Amino acid sequence: MTISESLQEFYKKNNFKEDGGKNDAFFELKFKLFTLKLPNSKFRKEVIHIHDIQHVLYNCNTSWKGEAFIAGWEIGTKIWKHLPIGMMSLWAMGFSLFMYPKEVLKGYLNGINSRGIIDLKIKKLTLLKMSVSELKKRIKRNKTKKVNWFSFLFWCALSEIFFLFPLLVMAFFFF
Repeated sequence: MTISESLQEFYKKNNFKEDGGKNDAFFELKFKLFTLKLPNSKFRKEVIHIHDIQHVLYNCNTSWKGEAFIAGWEIGTKIWKHLPIGMMSLWAMGFSLFMYPKEVLKGYLNGINSRGIIDLKIKKLTLLKMSVSELKKRIKRNKTKKVNWFSFLFWCALSEIFFLFPLLVMAFFFF
């Protein structure tokens, strides 16, 4: 099955539009008690297919549990080098650590042993024509890395700071 076909299945299964919402002016982050509606930036529109492909490769749904795994995976693959998507991954990791820390760790462990899809620098059309198994082979690192706990804890701490920063600023001005 091609990446394109798998993405269409993923979009249908998760009630997304055929383009995954790429052409929408806004996207939504859903939480238990509320939903945030945020502008769908040009950069996000250009890379959202990569994020969605990661969900397909690891069979992760779009719940916060699935997003926790993907956020950990993205940080493990060093997606933070690609701003601003790296900032979004850090924020998601920070939020996810409160609810699904094991999923973040599982994603991170997979990520340190993978190449980021964005780092392969494959054109979108070429990527969509690839099979899922071919892409899995391309992202797999030849040598298995063991987790560097200092590095993981550094990213956990940084992601928490990144996630909590707006709240800290509001608290500072409130008090």
